[in-house]
Amino acid sequence: MIRLGLIDYGMGNLHSVQRAFERLGATVQPVQSGAEMEGCKALVLPGVGAFDPAMERLRQGGLAEAITAWCTAGRPLLGICLGLQLLFEASDEGEAAGLGLLKGRVRALPRRPGHPIPHMGWEPLVPANPSPLLPAGSAESWVYFVHSYAAEPSDPACNTALVRFADTAVSAAVWQGAIGACQFHPEKSGPHGEAILRRWLAWLAAL
Repeated sequence: MIRLGLIDYGMGNLHSVQRAFERLGATVQPVQSGAEMEGCKALVLPGVGAFDPAMERLRQGGLAEAITAWCTAGRPLLGICLGLQLLFEASDEGEAAGLGLLKGRVRALPRRPGHPIPHMGWEPLVPANPSPLLPAGSAESWVYFVHSYAAEPSDPACNTALVRFADTAVSAAVWQGAIGACQFHPEKSGPHGEAILRRWLAWLAAL
């Protein structure tokens, strides 16, 4: 049984994420320190809220340093929603430096008539570079978004899925090395979100 460390820094919907993984057979352990990560196969970094307060909490608790050490060692991590944005170097939403585990910046969604912000609701993913989250040939996935910002990776090959917003397409999911992340909420995306989480767990089991 795969043991996941669910990072608890007071800004994530831990309950719904935990239940989603437990339904798929994983053991989920909330972690509030680097020491509590020991024995975990992978980490999950959720997040709901604003960029700067989230980074402040991660740094105050020593979690930012522990997450960085974890990922630098090539160990797996999955970011969800704000958890994806925190992996990048900086965000238009604030002034704090991000974790910098992925190169690039989080940008505000473009303001266009008829396209309210936050971008909220169900949208189909546009496949980009294949990954364990979205392998080549995957069926169309409709997933649930609530966001006002989207990552802009320095290397576009980091994108494993995009989503259309107004007259453009923005990053919806990324993958690099052993780091994956979703801007959408897979735990709230019904069978399609469950399939994405199941594929990630299968990838972990094969490591």
